Amino acid sequence: MYQTAFLLLSSMLLLSCTENGTGTTALPYYNDPDFTPLFVKNEAEIKEKIPHSISDFSFLNQDSILISQKNIEGKIHVANFIFTSCISICPVMTKNMKIVSDSTTNDIVLLSFSVTPWIDTPAVLKKFTEKHQIKNKQWHFLTGSKSAIYQLARKSYFAEEDIGFSKDSTEFLHTEHFILVDKNKRIRGIYNGTLSLEMQKLLEDIKTLKGE
Repeated sequence: MYQTAFLLLSSMLLLSCTENGTGTTALPYYNDPDFTPLFVKNEAEIKEKIPHSISDFSFLNQDSILISQKNIEGKIHVANFIFTSCISICPVMTKNMKIVSDSTTNDIVLLSFSVTPWIDTPAVLKKFTEKHQIKNKQWHFLTGSKSAIYQLARKSYFAEEDIGFSKDSTEFLHTEHFILVDKNKRIRGIYNGTLSLEMQKLLEDIKTLKGE
């Protein structure tokens, strides 16, 4: 409900918001877990009104390579949260993220965090990528400390919106959201990862971010 309402509001605002008078649609910023869209005009206003950014992290990917915030510095990235044994929304989400992967260039980083990291070892994640024929070197399936992943998901990515913001790592994390983050690690979009139509909107918004 929250997501649908704010996405509709964002869409209405986007129609009337332009950046620097060029006619280029400016994407909102999201500073809180309720995903209220915030539109700003310049860098000074961003620094004043948008303090939130993705926190530092360090996890192993499917190739047992350590991936951290250094891998997303100065890059646009998309994050989601899955687990390999999921038989409900995760296969659909992976299929839809593959749409994004196949339609973007190597400067876009994709991060799929496992919410069952005690099961999804790098070896398990590697088999998962092979099963789904995922070859994009910029798409990292990440595993590590459960508490660290859950805190990053809920406190940095607002993965479950305000519903999950106050939960701790003992409560299972499961969300269909894809989160779009800009080159400065600020959240710029939220999408329903189970809907292929939403991927087209995500791809359009990535193009917009590239033009900023």
